Amino acid sequence: MEVRVENGGSYEVGKSGWGQSLPVPSIQEIVRSEFQLVPQRYIHENKDGPIISEDLADSLEIPVIDFSFLAKGDEDEVQKLHLACKDWGFFQVINHGVKEEILEKMKAAVAAFFELPFQENKKYAKAENEIEGYGQNFVVSEHQKLDWSDMIFLFTFPSQNRNFKFWPLSLPGFKEALEEYSREMQKLAEELQANFSVLMGLKRDGLKRLQGGGGELKQGIRMNYYPICSRPDLVLGISPHSDGTSFTLLLQDDDVTGLQIKHNEAWVPVKPIPNSLIVNIGDATEIQSNGMYKSIEHRAVTNEKKPRISIATFMFPDDEQEIGPVETVNINGRQH
Repeated sequence: MEVRVENGGSYEVGKSGWGQSLPVPSIQEIVRSEFQLVPQRYIHENKDGPIISEDLADSLEIPVIDFSFLAKGDEDEVQKLHLACKDWGFFQVINHGVKEEILEKMKAAVAAFFELPFQENKKYAKAENEIEGYGQNFVVSEHQKLDWSDMIFLFTFPSQNRNFKFWPLSLPGFKEALEEYSREMQKLAEELQANFSVLMGLKRDGLKRLQGGGGELKQGIRMNYYPICSRPDLVLGISPHSDGTSFTLLLQDDDVTGLQIKHNEAWVPVKPIPNSLIVNIGDATEIQSNGMYKSIEHRAVTNEKKPRISIATFMFPDDEQEIGPVETVNINGRQH
């Protein structure tokens, strides 16, 4: 699989790791030492496309799917899911069954990690040629523009894929919060995948049987921290990209808007609904649906007054599995 990044760079993802990334400074350390400074390498001079104002964005809100109806096979909700994937590639999920306590514990654990001294975080820095660990991902050139964020990425499911040398096990409650959250995301993802299967004209386990690896969706979780920035107009929290996954589940702060998606050639801010999860279609599902469902370009912006946290759970097929269009896909999004 090839991953493309801003400024034309790319690299191949292989089974020994999801690519390599050059070491870069921690943006948290830059902010802590000199808040007003925006180093040249972080300045994105050409931000493509207009930004829809938050006032106008109210009329362009991404679809909302009620998972309690979807899980019961409600026809209207299934059709809403089809249209959301086809027209937007993004939707928010409410009534998903994940307890608020689990969501809040996860956000608190991530916040606690990024509040640690830099020297402590550095213990979990990425190893050469690996994607797991603390730092930034997909930095492939010394001249590449950098994102105004730090992150830690961990493989979380199946459990034998976990590499605990990158887990901050000494941080009280982190391991327990992540494991509990990971289990809930796996259950939610499996139900979503079953619905995608039906919409592509397959049985509920159709996509599961096509993904390899014994039929299990693989899972990795990226925890992002976006420090405040004195010039948010000059930087990007995460550069524009689409996800090379089956799909992604995103948990973010309830009170800070940062995610923007590309819709009709404009950037639309996504206002989070409290205790909801955002789902976006990945490249693998776009391929399987023969282009019916869209893997949409998205990015994250920063804030001058408030830092922001987001937690992206990536669901993906086995690395060795070849992905192609499902032959039974039909434009109505209904089972034959």
